[in-house]
Amino acid sequence: MADEFDGINPSVSSSGPGCVECTETGGWWFHLRRCAQCGHVGCCDSSPSQHATKHYETTSHPFMQSYEPGEEWFWDYRTNEMYSSGPELAPATSHPVDQPVPGPAGNVPPDWQSLLH
Repeated sequence: MADEFDGINPSVSSSGPGCVECTETGGWWFHLRRCAQCGHVGCCDSSPSQHATKHYETTSHPFMQSYEPGEEWFWDYRTNEMYSSGPELAPATSHPVDQPVPGPAGNVPPDWQSLLH
């Protein structure tokens, strides 16, 4: 990784079980990503609002990790590179296993597939 793990803080917990902005506005997401520097959880680039990338654009926090159960990969926004692993981050490392994808339950429109990027 660029400068090994520059921009990753393994001791910071995640911000919660779902995309911060979508949760606040009643939106929905396809998949979730977690900022590896501050723990902010945002929605992926396939999601309508793309909050994980917007978080990077606002903060310049370079790394995010998948926030999907069983996935450990990282993305470096600076280099547009994916890494199959990296340092272990503080819990939680994914959204709850019983949380539906897409989510959250009750907010996903019936035509959600046509709304993906």
